[in-house]
Amino acid sequence: MPARHVGRPSAQRTVLHVDMDAFYVSVELRRRPELVGRPVVVGGAGGRGVVAAASYEARRYGVHSAMPSTRARRLCPDAVFLSGDHALYASVSAEVRSIFDRYSPTVEPLSLDEAFLDVSGAARLFGDGVSIGHRIRDDVRDDLGLGCSVGVAVNKFLAKLASVAAKPVARPDGIDPGPGVVAVEPGHELEFLHPLPVQRLWGVGPATLERLDRLGVRTVGDLTRLDESVLTAALGRAVGTHLRALAEGNDDRPVEPDRRMKSIGHEETYSADLHTVDECGRELVRLADAVASRLRASGQGARTLTLKVRFAGFRTITRSVTGADAVDTGPAIVSALRPLLASIDPTPGIRLLGVSSSNFAVPSTQLSLWDQLDDDAARPGPGVDRETAGAIDRIRERFGAGAIGPASSVDRRGLRVVRPGSQQWGPDDPSAR
Repeated sequence: MPARHVGRPSAQRTVLHVDMDAFYVSVELRRRPELVGRPVVVGGAGGRGVVAAASYEARRYGVHSAMPSTRARRLCPDAVFLSGDHALYASVSAEVRSIFDRYSPTVEPLSLDEAFLDVSGAARLFGDGVSIGHRIRDDVRDDLGLGCSVGVAVNKFLAKLASVAAKPVARPDGIDPGPGVVAVEPGHELEFLHPLPVQRLWGVGPATLERLDRLGVRTVGDLTRLDESVLTAALGRAVGTHLRALAEGNDDRPVEPDRRMKSIGHEETYSADLHTVDECGRELVRLADAVASRLRASGQGARTLTLKVRFAGFRTITRSVTGADAVDTGPAIVSALRPLLASIDPTPGIRLLGVSSSNFAVPSTQLSLWDQLDDDAARPGPGVDRETAGAIDRIRERFGAGAIGPASSVDRRGLRVVRPGSQQWGPDDPSAR
């Protein structure tokens, strides 16, 4: 099949994808240098914990992110497990971002440890995309003592794949440091793309992969040789057209520096299942308070609130409610979600609860469906709630998140604070470390 160039709009761009190498582990090793060279895992160490990141020494044993921590321990008994420190990673991520900003004003962060940069207009100042990639790597190493890998291409999709090819690789017999920077040169996109496994295309999950496998499609090149009518018949028109475009190297999405947050939420996995309405109610208050605090910090209110429940058997349900007015206080969120929680039977055991907010707008101070008064006990209206919430925010800003919180969130250990990112890898168990 003759090589085809990607679409003209993409060919005018130079896009970098920068991905930090074992970011969480690397940040931890800066303050624990005695662990350098040892297998190190960051994540939840408890029975329900998962691996957030693994050093390349741990990866030699097959340990990888999102793996259950119990399995990681079996694969690598000598691994050192460290608790995640989301606040520290966010702080270091901001330092990394400041380096990106030296080379382009068009930076699209994807997470704490990766971002796209459009450097199309930076050639006169800093050289071509490969030169900029090396400069960024040098700056990250020299300024922060960290490593990163860079992919360079004419669009985001190819740049992302190129950064994977640039990364270190852990094998049982050693660690290959990788090239650090990999460029997909214009005119050679398909030469790079077509030998790759088809699951490297965005949108190829297990179900789609199974269907493609039945059609004899193993590589990206195999997919391009498949008649389009066969592809759309097997996958549907939307998916088939999407995968065909990617397989031909086409991706005209711009690098978006101002991606707006679509939702704000918190969820928590519990080391022991919740079985009573009272237990669930207390957790709802904690989570709602944390979500409300973040909403106020962002200057937004939410019209839509969602409750997420995962049972002991891993069945997961979500329930949402949308009001006419946007809210940003814990009591308002609890008032909206409590009826949804009351309709769910917790006796089988609930392992995870989550509260999220979306459909953002300016918070309302008018009475609304969120603020109906109980028949037997009136409570303050939303204006008072927001004044109180503002005072709480000022106390936390001055004295820390643990200075004040809902009374129902206090136990024998003190106030149980919901900290962003602290639970994303499962509940911790200090005795397991």
